[in-house]
Amino acid sequence: MIYQEAKEKFISTWGSLGTLWGINKAMAQIQALLFISIKPLSMEEIMEELKISRGNTSMNLRQLIDWGIVTKVLVSGERKEFFTTEKDVQELARIIAKERSRREIKPVIKVLEDVSSIQDDGTENTKELIKQTKALKDLTDELDTLMNKLVNQKHNWLTKSVLKLMK
Repeated sequence: MIYQEAKEKFISTWGSLGTLWGINKAMAQIQALLFISIKPLSMEEIMEELKISRGNTSMNLRQLIDWGIVTKVLVSGERKEFFTTEKDVQELARIIAKERSRREIKPVIKVLEDVSSIQDDGTENTKELIKQTKALKDLTDELDTLMNKLVNQKHNWLTKSVLKLMK
């Protein structure tokens, strides 16, 4: 496999996997392109490389910036905006986990908390609803806390051990 073929395969695969970490295909492809780029890229370079529209590129770059995954950089002598992404894989995982927790897990925990806190009217249905939603809320809370602790530990023995187990 030559460089261009490998590059296209990586970007395409990363784009398809993007939905697993909560972003759309174009966002993931832009991030993948920036991830393997040796220099920051302009919007025009991203559009040309991925063959996507200016609007699509602009909207997805804004969202990646909101996620904290992509940043704008100044290139001396250039008027265009250039973009780069986090290159450290562990830091990238930490940013994504933190943002997914904020956007997805915390709202679910809040709903489960509200539902499990309803007034107990003494019926079996209400007792079961409270019991099960409280158990689910507690588990979700614990898993969120564990995930955040894990990804916030850069190079401790637990992180290294878990990463080795996953290989």
